Amino acid sequence: MLPAVNHLELLDITKSFGSTPVLRGLTLSVQKGITTAIVGPSGSGKTTLLRIIAGFDSPDSGVVEFDGGVVAGGPGHAVPAHKRNIGYVAQDGALFPHLSVGENVAFGLDRRAFGRRAARARVAELLGMVSLDAGYADRRPDQLSGGQQQRVALARALARGPSLMLLDEPFSALDAGLRVATRKTVAKTLAETGVTTILVTHDQSEALSFADQVAVMRGGVLAQVGNPFVVYTRPADRATAEFLGDAVILEAHLQGSLAMCALGGIPVRRPTCQGSVQLMLRPEQIRIAEDGNIRGTVVETDFFGPEVTVKIRLHGSAGPAGDGVNGFNGMDGQTVTIRHWNAAMARVGTELRLRVVGEGVAFPA
Repeated sequence: MLPAVNHLELLDITKSFGSTPVLRGLTLSVQKGITTAIVGPSGSGKTTLLRIIAGFDSPDSGVVEFDGGVVAGGPGHAVPAHKRNIGYVAQDGALFPHLSVGENVAFGLDRRAFGRRAARARVAELLGMVSLDAGYADRRPDQLSGGQQQRVALARALARGPSLMLLDEPFSALDAGLRVATRKTVAKTLAETGVTTILVTHDQSEALSFADQVAVMRGGVLAQVGNPFVVYTRPADRATAEFLGDAVILEAHLQGSLAMCALGGIPVRRPTCQGSVQLMLRPEQIRIAEDGNIRGTVVETDFFGPEVTVKIRLHGSAGPAGDGVNGFNGMDGQTVTIRHWNAAMARVGTELRLRVVGEGVAFPA
């Protein structure tokens, strides 16, 4: 098996605008052919980082290595954007309104390599790659839906044959259903072409579903980088846990690899601390079960169609010493929020039995 090849290396990148630091010594490696999602709240520096990679901005310090060479950083190293072989799709697509769809896509072609007939054939091929019929070539951008415009923008970017594709929140302006469909089409297209891709987004579910690698950005640095499943299930800290999705945080006492909390004894994988901790579980790990040894009463519900979130007040359940589940104090009156598919089963006032599935993550208290 061949070793992984890093296509892009960002080494200790800093960037400030005036007296405001935006990037604070950021380092990231991106392997060739994979998709990386950089996710973070507004103002965390995501778009600034993308612009530095593209060559639209320069870092104050640090080095950008791409395709085996330095493209930014150090004296005399500032390869202009148009020479980096990088495609860029902006949030609004940025199609030329005065050109047809076909002319927009053809704008990215090397005119020296394509005659009129060959260019038209290549445009039709590129439109097909983004699941658009060749007949769309004669339409104007304002005759397309938002999702179709984004796919045309991707086809135009692919026309240059880039080895790296940058996507700057390209789905954020679309409605929910169209966003999912467009995202799937774009992901499929990029996977088939094998182009290395970086997506910037503030949508956690989009990042987790789209990418092979997720980088969580906060305050101009990367809080965690890794496989989407690992980043979601084993976040590096509480802030990352709560940013990536709903989290149940409980006070607990960790001894060895077992955390005692209001939900009983919860196993913790590879704990990095002991004693008093904050234990994190995802809501889907707490399940309604007839044979569950945890009891609680539903105090609030929120209906979201395919699922309902259920807020449950836990009941005290005296153990051998009369001091809570498995000897842990403070269970009675605590609340947890879970997800369930059956709204009728979790009405307000209903008493439920619960059990916990899987492992928790412990953070220092």
